[in-house]
Amino acid sequence: MKAVVIREIGAGFETAELEISQPVGREVLVDVKASGLCHTDLTMSRNDFGNPLPAVFGHEVAGVVAAVGAQVTELSVGDHVVGCLVQYCGACEKCLSGRVYQCLHPEQTLRAEGEAPRLTENGEGVYQAFGLAGFAQQALVHENQLVKVPDAIPFGQAALLGCGVVTGAGAVLNTADVQAGDSVVVIGAGGVGLNAINGAIIAGATTIIAVDIADDKLEKARAFGATHVVDSKATDAAAAVMEITGRGADAVFDFVGTTQVTEQAVTMVAPGGGLYLIGVIAPADDITQNIVGLIGSQRRIQGVYMGSTTPKRDIPMYAKLYLEGRFELDSLLSKEIALDEINEGYAALKDPEITRVVVTSF
Repeated sequence: MKAVVIREIGAGFETAELEISQPVGREVLVDVKASGLCHTDLTMSRNDFGNPLPAVFGHEVAGVVAAVGAQVTELSVGDHVVGCLVQYCGACEKCLSGRVYQCLHPEQTLRAEGEAPRLTENGEGVYQAFGLAGFAQQALVHENQLVKVPDAIPFGQAALLGCGVVTGAGAVLNTADVQAGDSVVVIGAGGVGLNAINGAIIAGATTIIAVDIADDKLEKARAFGATHVVDSKATDAAAAVMEITGRGADAVFDFVGTTQVTEQAVTMVAPGGGLYLIGVIAPADDITQNIVGLIGSQRRIQGVYMGSTTPKRDIPMYAKLYLEGRFELDSLLSKEIALDEINEGYAALKDPEITRVVVTSF
């Protein structure tokens, strides 16, 4: 099959011909119909996070089940599915308590050491990032990482459910547990931030403030339902939030991931509120905070992984809300490309008018 690989850190994405195994056990072979370009894949392709190379990235995946292993019970050939990078065993104490996103044994979704790799090139193993490797014509995935969705949802929109939607909306609905009447700040009105606005509306937040440096993104944030927008290149964002709310926001979501933005974001939080960190900061960067100040104000800072998502519960919910016209996905998908255009697709994401790029031609 055709796939796109990373051979060296910083060298970009390269098209290659790989071999893919047949499914065994609880594995499912998926014909990929759409694969979204997430900034996380780009960041991991440019920074050494310790992943083996060569590797296939791509973790916003939608497609059709082509074959199933003998132990698969939840999916059948022909099902439309969405992949999610939350890897969980289903049997550890975290999974049994409902926190699959904190699974203690995510490696259970992969083949064990010594078994034949799922992906090979000329007989040599190729790393399958996040257990998905969606930048390819096919993906071989553990059934725990796949969710059946209605056939009515288009593949391009469905792919976004697996990461951008659950990360953004999930941070609001699951991690922060935003309540009706709360005030919310969304820093970074890109694709994931817009999903946080979607989530804040569903939660019933009455004040939703979008902060960004791009006018086009702020305009889109307002169209998605933000009650206020703040151009942080033209004004002090923290001062603007205080003026709007009078005391700071109940929940502040940082989708940017830089030291300067994160440290300013803390000052936007109301007493008793929380700052939620979603944007992937550079591995060597740190933030500095006064602990006494956090204790006295009872503010909290929390890292968020995948919107604290339970995929098999949350993804069908978002799909249903979309089909009912209550969750916006169509305007997130700005550009469709071919599999061998991923480098150009990531370059296009620099344009503030482009929200999400999805591979739909394989």
